[in-house]
Amino acid sequence: MKSFVGKVFVDEMIELGKRFDRPPVLILTDEDAVHAVSENRELLSHWFRFRLPVDDTVKMLSSKARFHEFAQQHHFRVPHSVVLDSLGDIERLAELRYPCVLKPDDKRNVLRGEKDRAVRVDTLAAARAMAVAMLATPGGIIAQEWIEGPDSNIHFTLFYRGSGGHMVSMFTGRKVLSSPPGTGNTAICVAAPEAREQLEPLTRAFAEQAGFEGMGSIEYKWDDNYNEFVIVEPTVGRTDWQEEIATLCGVNIPLAAYRHELGLPQLPERQSRVPVAWRATFTDRPPRELLSAQTKIVDGYFRWSDPFPALQHYVVMNPLRRMKRSLKRALGAPQSRQAKA
Repeated sequence: MKSFVGKVFVDEMIELGKRFDRPPVLILTDEDAVHAVSENRELLSHWFRFRLPVDDTVKMLSSKARFHEFAQQHHFRVPHSVVLDSLGDIERLAELRYPCVLKPDDKRNVLRGEKDRAVRVDTLAAARAMAVAMLATPGGIIAQEWIEGPDSNIHFTLFYRGSGGHMVSMFTGRKVLSSPPGTGNTAICVAAPEAREQLEPLTRAFAEQAGFEGMGSIEYKWDDNYNEFVIVEPTVGRTDWQEEIATLCGVNIPLAAYRHELGLPQLPERQSRVPVAWRATFTDRPPRELLSAQTKIVDGYFRWSDPFPALQHYVVMNPLRRMKRSLKRALGAPQSRQAKA
């Protein structure tokens, strides 16, 4: 694929679809691809099987500002936030309690390198300066009050909702480590069976209220100040990295989605006999107090049965990224902060 955006992507997908005797099941992993498929669903549905919410719901759940409005309207707990579409909205930052976090309204601006994804600021003055810088690039931003607690308070519920609102598969996990801490990507995560009783009914209620169909997830954080879970953000139409910890723990959500769409019976879940943790790379080191000594840690790239992804990532891509960062520093170009998954 040359691109996951717009007409180029759609045309290439149609050419790919023509190679199959019958429409294959399409499982998306990319934000741009979700929007391209959603906006061209009538055309692509001739060549592929896929399940998405209606396009306006895809757009609403992809917009932090619109999702915040939806959550408040339907009484889902979210952080106190203000939406900044232009420099004229800067004064609204005074409505917040600090520290807070600034995020682009549309995550695609992050993936294209146009904005930082999440930036924590501790004072109103710092928030104003950062907001001015972020609004200098395309798209609006949202400022949210910081949810108190460590990264290990961050939980997620992954799911696939099929025909007739049937919840085909669901898994709840917890971050152990983020990189960088506070606002970074999932570095290490585990299953969180202790949180299922609270988060899975809440996720079902959200999916029902939103008319959600297909692949999705919600990220939550336990607020140490208020002793309750707060919704951080949803993911719509695609898998997350965390789908792998679910699979390692016996809940293969993409496989369940595939079998559902083909009308095949679901396979029984196979629970792991030992505690399992997933880590993004071998450089991520878990805090000892957060994982038991028996926990098996599985690398995000390396498997003895298939070492090539690790060779590509660690031997080829990482050195290229380091060279790119070094070149940026040499040229004096600003670097974006690493974003959270």
